[in-house]
Amino acid sequence: MRLLPALVLIASPAMAQERIPSHCIALARGEPTVVPVALEEGLEADSVLIRYVDHASFAIVTPDGTVAVTDYTGYLGTQDLVPDVVTMNNAHSTHWTAAPDRRIPHVLEGWPEGGAAAEHRLDLGTMLVRNVPTDTRGPFGEGARRDGNSIFIFEAGGLCIGHLGHLHQIPSPEQYAAIGRLDVLMVPVDGGYTLRLEDMAGVVRRLRSSVVIPMHWFSQASLQAFLAEMSAEFSVVETGGAQIALSLDDLPSQPTIMVLEPAYIDAP
Repeated sequence: MRLLPALVLIASPAMAQERIPSHCIALARGEPTVVPVALEEGLEADSVLIRYVDHASFAIVTPDGTVAVTDYTGYLGTQDLVPDVVTMNNAHSTHWTAAPDRRIPHVLEGWPEGGAAAEHRLDLGTMLVRNVPTDTRGPFGEGARRDGNSIFIFEAGGLCIGHLGHLHQIPSPEQYAAIGRLDVLMVPVDGGYTLRLEDMAGVVRRLRSSVVIPMHWFSQASLQAFLAEMSAEFSVVETGGAQIALSLDDLPSQPTIMVLEPAYIDAP
């Protein structure tokens, strides 16, 4: 897969466009034919590009060039890319940076400041970014920190795309209600650094997203354990690539786990 055309698209300046409304309700109208794409042909007007960069970092790109990066650590690759917005969670250094690129217009921190939970609702035109705080714990399950993590949700192309961050707790009914129905879900599958496999699988089943993208896996063992746990209820597609393009029209009719292979965004 040639990545240079995708990087050109990602690096292009955003133009003001209206966002396709999303009500966080999945519309599964297609067959499970979503496949990795090389973007030399560009993105369709109602599509969203999702690029797995590393660990828990994804680039989410709309056709007008708006770029969001999740769990931003300060490094995306050798390409000089300046996202429009980055989100961060400071459970570990691999989910945030104390010195984000000063050229980034919007840096959204997912942890509390001054005793108040993070609260974000950022409208970028073709993309809306919001968060739902959850609690974190310290090493070995000790030292709980209220609202220490944020589930960030990106509404673009009519899709609701959720990133669970460094999730340490099973969401409460109120948190599930605030999250809404997610069409696409990025889920940590480390086997216990976040939630243990059984609990994380329960969260995924509860959210019942059309597309689930595993992240935050430290070995093939934890990834394969997650896939084995979910394979009876979800189709599994090993894409062999780092990115996919999705739209409401081509969401799979059966909930599907799309396995992406992380790749930095490097200059040609």
